[in-house]
Amino acid sequence: LGMLEVNAIKWSPSGQLLASCSDDYTAKIWSMKHESCVQDLVEHTKEIYTIKWSPTGAGSSNPSANLVLASASFDATIRVWDPETGKCCHVLDKHSDPVYSVAFSSDGQYLASGSFDRCLHIWSVKDGSLIKTYRGNGGIFEVCWNAKGTKVAACFSNHTVAVIDLRM
Repeated sequence: LGMLEVNAIKWSPSGQLLASCSDDYTAKIWSMKHESCVQDLVEHTKEIYTIKWSPTGAGSSNPSANLVLASASFDATIRVWDPETGKCCHVLDKHSDPVYSVAFSSDGQYLASGSFDRCLHIWSVKDGSLIKTYRGNGGIFEVCWNAKGTKVAACFSNHTVAVIDLRM
């Protein structure tokens, strides 16, 4: 998987693809059919800390929606990738510090991101727009959605956890 540390690996919902991300600034998509790297995603400019597959496409509860992969980097961006083509669909660049966590809503329509800039952002996966921001009192290490997609929780470096109700 390269010479530098691999930070995360995640299976796609179908179990046919495995994504990895690394300190070499790349994410890779591996095919179980071909037993090889099928996409080398090389647009980040710093280490990629984590990756997440959308809960969409084959093998998911949203099979008619397209599968995408999100990568979160110390370059303060999140990139949303098309695993079929390897093309970057969106660059989500409203954070000002390393992004440590990303999480898709259960329907795959929204992406939450947490950064050391103390901001939790909610993005539209469809067009990459920033929908909502919550600013806390510490860097964010992890974000996660509830099953209904109505709330996002975040844990902060100041020993707090916040739950944000997103129902409008």
